[in-house]
Amino acid sequence: MTITVLLADDQELVRAGFAMILGARDDIEVVGEAGDGLEAVALAAETKPDVVLMDVRMPRLDGIEATRRIVDAGSTARVVMLTTFDLDEPVFAALRAGASGFLLKDIRPADLADAVRVVARGEALLAPTVTRRLLDRFATGLPARSGPDRRLEPLTAREVEVLTLVARAMTNAEIAERLFLTQATVKTHISAILTKLDLRDRVQAAVLAYETGLVRPGTTA
Repeated sequence: MTITVLLADDQELVRAGFAMILGARDDIEVVGEAGDGLEAVALAAETKPDVVLMDVRMPRLDGIEATRRIVDAGSTARVVMLTTFDLDEPVFAALRAGASGFLLKDIRPADLADAVRVVARGEALLAPTVTRRLLDRFATGLPARSGPDRRLEPLTAREVEVLTLVARAMTNAEIAERLFLTQATVKTHISAILTKLDLRDRVQAAVLAYETGLVRPGTTA
C-alpha cells in the first residue's frame, strides 16, 4: 500500500529535497507541497494524506496552529513536525496540538523514509527517552491540580497503571514485566486507552498523563 505524504515548509529547497528523497521510494507518494500553514491546512483537507511533514515555523500560519486545525478538522493524517533544533520548545506545543512526533531537518534520506513508514503505521515517532525528556522539560509549566482529572474517569484502574507507565517512557515489554502481563494484553490496554480518551497515539497519551497530573516531571518508573 502506498503511503501518501504532504510536505509543508516555507523553504522551497527543503520541500524539493524531501520530495525527491520520498518520491524515489516505491511505497511513498508525495501528494502535495505547501509553503505556509494556511496552504497546508487546505491541502490536507483536499489530498487527505497519510502523513504530513510540517515545519514548525512558517508564514501566515505557523506549524503548531496548522497542526491543531488539521487535527480538529478530523483528519486521520499523522503530523510530524520538522525542526532545526533538538528539543525546541515549539515542538512540545505541537505535540499537545496533536502532532505524532518530530524530525530534525538534517535527517538522513534513508531515515526520513523509514520515519514516514513508522508514523504511517500509527506508531509514535519519538523514542521513549526523547518523549520523556520533552515532557519533563516543558510540563513543569503546567498548573498544579488539586484533585483527579475527570478526563481519566473512563479508564479502569489497570488502564491508569498502564497509562502511567507509558508516560514514564516504558516499552510494552517493560510494562508487561512490571505488571505481570503479556505484551498482547498490554497492547490491548493501550488500544483501549487511546480509544476511550480519543487519542491518536502513545505520545498523545503521555502528554495527557502529564496534563492531568497523573505523572509529574522528574518522577521515575
